[in-house]
Amino acid sequence: QVQLVESGGGLVQPGGSLNVSCAASGTIFSISDMGWYRQVPGNKRELVATITRSGNSNYADSVKGRFTISRDNAQNTVYLQMNSLKPEDTAIYYCNVRALVIIRGSYLPDNVWGQGTQVTVSS
Repeated sequence: QVQLVESGGGLVQPGGSLNVSCAASGTIFSISDMGWYRQVPGNKRELVATITRSGNSNYADSVKGRFTISRDNAQNTVYLQMNSLKPEDTAIYYCNVRALVIIRGSYLPDNVWGQGTQVTVSS
C-alpha cells in the first residue's frame, strides 16, 4: 500500500510564494510519473504539472513561468514551488503518484492520490 502525505499549503497574499510537498511511503518498487492537480468546488480537477523520473516536466499554460515542479527520487517526494501567486490559483492541490508496488511477492501498479492541501491566495 502506498501512502501520500501532503504538506505546505496555507494562506498567502497575491504575488507571494508557497512550496507544497508530497512524500510517498510503502512497499514501493518504483515510481514513474508524479504530478500535481488542483480542484475548486464545482469545477473539474485539472492538471497543474507533471514530472517523470528522469526530470522531464510539463505544465499547464496557466502556471508556466510561475510554478516549478521537482522531485527527490531518493525520498520519493515531489514538490511544487509556486511563485507570483494569483487569486485564481486558490484551490485544493492534490499530488498524484504512479507507482509499482510489491504485495506478497507480486508487482502491482498503483495510481495514488494525496489527501489534498488547501492553497488560498487572498489579500
